[in-house]
Amino acid sequence: MKFGVVVFPGSNCDHDAFYAIGNILKKPVEFIWHQSQDLAGCDAIILPGGFSYGDYLRTGAIARFSPVMKSIEKFAKSGGMVLGICNGFQILTEAGLLPGILLRNAGLGFVCKNVGLKVETSQSLFTSGYAAGQTLSIPVAHHDGNYFADPATLDRLEERGRIAFRYCDAEGELKPEANPNGSARHIAGIFNESKNVLGLMPHPENAVEDLHGSTDGRAMFKGIVEALS
Repeated sequence: MKFGVVVFPGSNCDHDAFYAIGNILKKPVEFIWHQSQDLAGCDAIILPGGFSYGDYLRTGAIARFSPVMKSIEKFAKSGGMVLGICNGFQILTEAGLLPGILLRNAGLGFVCKNVGLKVETSQSLFTSGYAAGQTLSIPVAHHDGNYFADPATLDRLEERGRIAFRYCDAEGELKPEANPNGSARHIAGIFNESKNVLGLMPHPENAVEDLHGSTDGRAMFKGIVEALS
């Protein structure tokens, strides 16, 4: 199987994702330039973190119109696995592949630190390597990570098991001080209806080896590999 990592002007975590796949998982991976509509036969696509197009309008709003997104939308609708990390999550919401939107952090400042994440479900190809209720330590690095959706949408996400991760403390408790950006219902990541598209603000690619201080992100990528092998 092969991964593709999309590169937009302003991407800055593309090489981190490439490294996690190529050097840690030892799987084929290549960069896909945002102006290409060719996904190069990839089996899974990663939209990495960064500041696509400088985020001058809204985070991900311009990247949503990149030529590559037409191919990614078609790929996702046909069941292809798409992982959007941080800015990639923002792009997925702007493209309509995931509901809701990412707003400015509640504290109006950039947040960069390890956070606690509670795994809400193991019933997906992305989270099959975790146990429901498991607490992870994964870093965040964002200014616009405050997930927002109307109450009806939030209720649907809850009812259909489409919330992947929530911010929590080290004991797995959903306390206000454990929410780094003010996200609704502590949401850190969500799935599409078919659960083949995942968007999350934390950076699992920066938690794959001991030098990172956590290897909790590795199981997510392994889950994708096992699902597609």
